[in-house]
Amino acid sequence: MKEIFKQDRVTARSIALQALYSLDFNNELDDDLDLTVFPGMTEEEMDALDEEAKTFARLLILGTVENRSQIDQIIRKYSINRPLEKINIVDRNVLRLSLYQLLYVKDTHPTIIIDQAVKLSQSFSNDVSYKFINGLLDTYVKENIHD
Repeated sequence: MKEIFKQDRVTARSIALQALYSLDFNNELDDDLDLTVFPGMTEEEMDALDEEAKTFARLLILGTVENRSQIDQIIRKYSINRPLEKINIVDRNVLRLSLYQLLYVKDTHPTIIIDQAVKLSQSFSNDVSYKFINGLLDTYVKENIHD
C-alpha cells in the first residue's frame, strides 16, 4: 500500500510540473484555475489517473500558484548568477514545485523532495540543469530547514 502511495506522488509531481510549465508558458499562472482537466491533458488521460495522484497534483499546482510570489523571492535570493526570468521554464517550475513542497508539504522529508526535483529535471530539462536545481534546493534546505 505504501508503495502505491509513493508512486501516486511521483506521478502527481510529474503532472504538476507539466501543468505548471503549460501555465507559465502561456502566461496563465495568474488566472483562476479550473483543474477539472490539467493543462496539457485530455479528459481520457485524466480519467486514467488514480484519485490520489489527481488530488496531490491539484494540491501541488494550486499551492505553487497561490504561493508563487513568496517562492519566486526565494528563487531570486538563492539563484545568485541567474535571474528568475532567465532560468529555463522547466527548471523554474521544478524549483517552484519543490520549494512549495519544502515550505508547505511537511509530510515529505526534504531529501526526498530534492531527489524528486533532480529526477524531474533529468526527465524534462537539459543534461546539466539538475546540478543547478540540486545546488539551489540543497543550499536552501541547509540554511532554512532543521529536522
